[in-house]
Amino acid sequence: MYQPDLHREDRLEVQHDLIRTHPFGLLISTGPEGLLANGVPFLLHDTGGLGRLQVHLARANPQWQGLDGQEVLVVFQGPLTYISPGFYETKRETGKVVPTWNYAMVQARGTARVMADPAWLDTQIAALTDRHEAGRAEPWQVTDAPRPYIEAQLRGIVGVEIDIRSLEGKWKVSQNRPLADRIGVAQGLAEAHPDMAALVRRYGNLEG
Repeated sequence: MYQPDLHREDRLEVQHDLIRTHPFGLLISTGPEGLLANGVPFLLHDTGGLGRLQVHLARANPQWQGLDGQEVLVVFQGPLTYISPGFYETKRETGKVVPTWNYAMVQARGTARVMADPAWLDTQIAALTDRHEAGRAEPWQVTDAPRPYIEAQLRGIVGVEIDIRSLEGKWKVSQNRPLADRIGVAQGLAEAHPDMAALVRRYGNLEG
């Protein structure tokens, strides 16, 4: 992706945190008729190196066919929001400002492996469920459903595993603006978009 140095985020722990916090990624591959893309919830495993992504697709989804051994791209989108020139002190000083968009994003590339083993799928859906049910007062577990029902559901999905070969992180969060503008953006977003306001403060050296 287009990647100015000012917006580059290369720290693995920060990239992994975004993936875990925003796990609904866009899986992009190619098929007989061109590009294919589907949004699906991923699990990230720390296996050393850059990590491993696991996901499952509906068996009826044609994307998995021909996916085995293919180089794929997965895009994870973190906080994002429109930035009004009205936030900028520069607007009041010179008027020489335009709107923009702030966002945090991680792009992962690797080779896909199709996983049809029922035991692998069983483990993957249990781990995915446990990850997102954690913190609930009464977390639902896969074992709460009748086993024959779960086995029928497993027959309707196909797993995909991706050992990450490369990761790119881009945090475009007003770092290029003068100090007064960064302060204005952080203040302007504080109520409606607190996650982005926090990133503007962190990457704009406004904390402490």
